[in-house]
Amino acid sequence: MTWTDLDWPALDRLRQKFLSSTPGAAAGLYWETPSDLASYDFTYGERIGWKWDHVLRELRLRAWRPAPATRSVFDWGCGSGVAARRVISFFGAENFDALTVWDHSPLATDYAATAAQTEFPALRVAAATPGLLASSEPIGLLLISHVLNELPPDALASLLALVARAEAVLWVEPGTHAVSRHLGALREQLLPSFRVVAPCTHQHACPIFAPGNTRDWCHHFAPPPSEIFANPDWVKFGQRAGIDLRSLPYAFLALDRLRDAPSPPADLARVIGRPEHFKPYVRLLNCDSSGLAELELPKRTDPALFKHLDRTKAPLLYHWQHDGHKILAGTPVAPPSA
Repeated sequence: MTWTDLDWPALDRLRQKFLSSTPGAAAGLYWETPSDLASYDFTYGERIGWKWDHVLRELRLRAWRPAPATRSVFDWGCGSGVAARRVISFFGAENFDALTVWDHSPLATDYAATAAQTEFPALRVAAATPGLLASSEPIGLLLISHVLNELPPDALASLLALVARAEAVLWVEPGTHAVSRHLGALREQLLPSFRVVAPCTHQHACPIFAPGNTRDWCHHFAPPPSEIFANPDWVKFGQRAGIDLRSLPYAFLALDRLRDAPSPPADLARVIGRPEHFKPYVRLLNCDSSGLAELELPKRTDPALFKHLDRTKAPLLYHWQHDGHKILAGTPVAPPSA
């Protein structure tokens, strides 16, 4: 697929379907032709891929990767399959034996399977059968991407039954207030069975749901590749789709069953959303093992850190020293040594 091959009318039609879908209702069949999926994968799907890239970079900062015994991937609600391809490529196709894909649209399932097999020829790729979906067979790494606002209660219950069979779960959703808080509520439901790898820095109840925090939601922003802003095709796509190319908000959960894994440092913190910059200070919403709090860094305290918080494109993981709500010093989490 190239910009020359792109089916613009198909993208317009898909955009109208996305906008008219009812949250919590069963999703209609978006896809009418393989061209729909190819055009989606090249544009909307690529933007979702950038979110997955940022999630995966955060998992690297946390020194997490699928356990050696987790050799299979299940991409549920796969769409064009971008999530599975990003994850397998990031961790290395040599570390997986099989990929299973499923979507309510057989057309999407076929597209995702073909695209994955083309990219990873040595990988066993198959569509999920009704028998597998209904069984109690263990699942390795379960991937879920951008489905929560379309699932009626019965479909969500079926999905959670699959989650209960998984060794690890990577779940990425849009970063809206409603969807993020829904995902956070599911975190609380799953906490007894799983270890929360990210975005949380602790295994306690989510402080988003503490009294007085109803306006807050756990969301983050992925940076799009800088070169797209000088690309007239991406600019045209953004204008035609009514999308701000600069904004890629997302919410996510990374879960596994490794209860004996080392605990993160007690001072590890995750910034929620974006830091707010003012001339004399930066203000941020901080989440750590002590809960949720607004912190401020005066510019004069650490001009370099002040600038870093404005410019960094890395996941916002830090070790802070602070006195009450005033940050005294801070260090961004660095990637682990190879």
